[in-house]
Amino acid sequence: MRTISLVSAFALAVATVAVPATAQAPLNPSAAAGVHTDLPRVAHPSHYTISITPDAKALTFTGTSSVDLEVTEATPALTLHALDLKIATATLTPAGGAAMPVTVTMDAKSQTATFTAAAPLKPGKYRLDTSYSGIINTQANGLFALDYPDKVTGKDVRGLFTQFEAPDARRFAPMFDEPIYKATFDLSATVPATQMAVSNMPIVKEEPLGGGMKRVTFGTSPKMSSYLLFFGLGDWERMTKEAAPGVQAGIVAPKGSGEQARFALDELAPLIPYYSEYFGQPYPLPKIDNIAAPGQSQFFSAMENWGAILTFERILLNDPAITSAAARQNIVTTQAHEVAHQWFGNLVTMAWWEDLWLNEGFASWMETKATAHFHPDWFPLLERVNGRDAAMGLDGFKTTHPIVQEIKTVDETNQAFDAITYQKGEAVISMLEAFAGENVWRDGLRAYMRDHKFGNTRSKDLWQAIEKAGAPGLTAIATDFTTKPGIPLVKVTGMTCKKGVATLNLEQSEFSVDRKDEVAAKPQQWKVPLIVSAGSGEPVRTILDGGKATVTVNGCGPIVINAGQLGYYRSLYTPQMLTSLKKAMPTLQPVDQMGLIADNLALSSSGYQPYGPAFDLLAAIPGNANPVVLGNAFGDFVGAWRVLDKDPAAQKKLYGKVAGTYKPRLMALGFEPKADEPLRDADLRSTLIAGFGTMGDADVVAEARRRFAMLASNPKALDGPLKTTWLNIVARNATKADWEAIKAMAAASNSAVERQFLYTLLGRPADASLAKAARELALTDAPGKTTSAAMIVASAGLHPDETYDFALANREKIESLVDAQSRVTFIAGLGSQSNDPAMIEKLKAFKATVPAEAARPVDRVIGVLTEKARTRPQFIKGLTDWQNAKGK
Repeated sequence: MRTISLVSAFALAVATVAVPATAQAPLNPSAAAGVHTDLPRVAHPSHYTISITPDAKALTFTGTSSVDLEVTEATPALTLHALDLKIATATLTPAGGAAMPVTVTMDAKSQTATFTAAAPLKPGKYRLDTSYSGIINTQANGLFALDYPDKVTGKDVRGLFTQFEAPDARRFAPMFDEPIYKATFDLSATVPATQMAVSNMPIVKEEPLGGGMKRVTFGTSPKMSSYLLFFGLGDWERMTKEAAPGVQAGIVAPKGSGEQARFALDELAPLIPYYSEYFGQPYPLPKIDNIAAPGQSQFFSAMENWGAILTFERILLNDPAITSAAARQNIVTTQAHEVAHQWFGNLVTMAWWEDLWLNEGFASWMETKATAHFHPDWFPLLERVNGRDAAMGLDGFKTTHPIVQEIKTVDETNQAFDAITYQKGEAVISMLEAFAGENVWRDGLRAYMRDHKFGNTRSKDLWQAIEKAGAPGLTAIATDFTTKPGIPLVKVTGMTCKKGVATLNLEQSEFSVDRKDEVAAKPQQWKVPLIVSAGSGEPVRTILDGGKATVTVNGCGPIVINAGQLGYYRSLYTPQMLTSLKKAMPTLQPVDQMGLIADNLALSSSGYQPYGPAFDLLAAIPGNANPVVLGNAFGDFVGAWRVLDKDPAAQKKLYGKVAGTYKPRLMALGFEPKADEPLRDADLRSTLIAGFGTMGDADVVAEARRRFAMLASNPKALDGPLKTTWLNIVARNATKADWEAIKAMAAASNSAVERQFLYTLLGRPADASLAKAARELALTDAPGKTTSAAMIVASAGLHPDETYDFALANREKIESLVDAQSRVTFIAGLGSQSNDPAMIEKLKAFKATVPAEAARPVDRVIGVLTEKARTRPQFIKGLTDWQNAKGK
């Protein structure tokens, strides 16, 4: 993920993370104090038996469900979740007794079904049987359908999938649809005999039924939360290999995928023994499948259903014709994230969504750790700096929230999937691991897994386990950083160095983007773990607890007060120290180079210091730097170039500076991929080509047009890892003829991934008339139900005001193209890159049309645009002044 620095913050869209989602509470959930719910705490399930018959063509299904449950206190009725279901019959059978009819009352607002018997129910065990029907959606909610071209014939075919996180298992069957209600599941389905059905467990029985149908029965699942249940059906194939003794790994993909599944499978299988050893708990299912869904969502990229991960095909299958180096890396990191969830989230689950970060923050952290284990040459630990800064891009605004946040409603649950939960969660965990030490931290996690497996937890359960393993004081630090919103600011107020020993005077404050006066008067205080380095020798570790501290460290510099960038705080240096850091920049560790640039760009943007020092540090990154560092720094310069769009002379001047430093690196890499080159070099090549294409570099744009012209005689001329890079440049500069050619390519493609990409490209042109044509095309059936939204987002990149207005004018249609949980976020985000102050008033008017609990995404965009209106002129002046002063 790109660093959200000063420049990219100007273009900040509301973060709902296109990343995937997913601990021992008392057996009786009614005893779980503090859990917010809309279900009465009078009963809990132990087992579900569900049978469904989908009608993919009609987009409907029928089902029967039996829920074994225990009533824990006398009650006049049972209430379960149910949404978009029509319950035809319902009976309740007490243990050892006869079935009795119940009346069913549906409540669409609370998404529940209440089952009332003739007399109040006494405590005891019962079975609730229902027959019902439901709908198959065309967006990723509940049971949903994806249409895609057959890889061989090009004919459209349909696959069925489920997406239940957070609150959508209730669309599949009446359920106790909250994470604390764990139960086992038996699932069966009546399906076409020629198709493959997949669920959490392997198939234990297939019965031919005649008429081209069969009944498929899956094994009994482990005890798990309802949101982890999965069902899929389609014309698929499965590639497998052994992951561990008794555990088979598989990639399920559309027929004809063939070797495209091999890379993902080879990366998937080793994760099972690696995580089993790290967590001290063996993987408890007999198989782990990853199912390729040929579509996309504006809300998520993959989902960790236990034993049956769902991942959109574009980030699972490795198609040599179109998969880029960055996409290959994404295949690895996404799988590492979802497989980590098989333990953190599935085996041990948060009790309620307020602790969602126990799933997502830890999976994000473990994803990076696993990738560093298997692919250290990809420098994955550097990405933690980017992730931390992405989180700070939200956390510095007054619209932020704590990692552990109060959640009461479905809308609030959906909004919790953001950079605070994922990236701040990962950053805080990294800081806490550094405080505890890797071995103590791992020992604590193993104890936590052992003691809470198949159960539910809250954050305090984890802190207690880590402290008991040998990290006293961790709970206080962890509580500060997970229950308080915002970002600590650690300032150096003075430094002296005598006889090789530096003495630093430090002061703790609070970093803010849009409430600096408030935090200056009364800043929050955290217990902040510091790692301070003076460039040689062992770094000093200490806790900044309270307003001020003095730290001594061997060596006189360069001083880095967040060495290794493991702390979740901004670092503000004295001007003299920044001068020293600028000189030392080429020799600093790559992680510190990235962290210093991110901090100083953000500090300058928010008025804590002038712009000059930040640009000095950015310019001090040499052209032969680590490829990740270089790509990030180059991206910041490209972003700055875009901000200067009203001043072509200033743009030209900045381009000259950028080209002087970065063009030689591109020329050394060349325009052609090289066999067996490091993945990060391949990714850097793409980054540099894309950035120079954005800036209109004559060589790069000409090369893009030359290669595009070759398609007229050879449709495969652009095939390879740079295909998407070159086509993006062509699309940005497209003529009407270019646009029509891309449109024809999209319609003709037999690849779902390529078709989605090409249709999305149609929204990227700088030409406003072509972007308008793309928006209008998006409202037709041509692109596909899950591609149209991506086209509209693409249009908003260069035409945010027109795209936002278009979405509001066609709101009902637009909302039908987006997952239910992301509709408000989607529309608000379309205006996030606007530079017109009028957009703020438009968003305020939009906010008035949505429920209060769903309004946070709108408030975030309003906050970003308000700050942008204030800081954009200052940024432009700061950048041009810096260029002029340096003669750049």
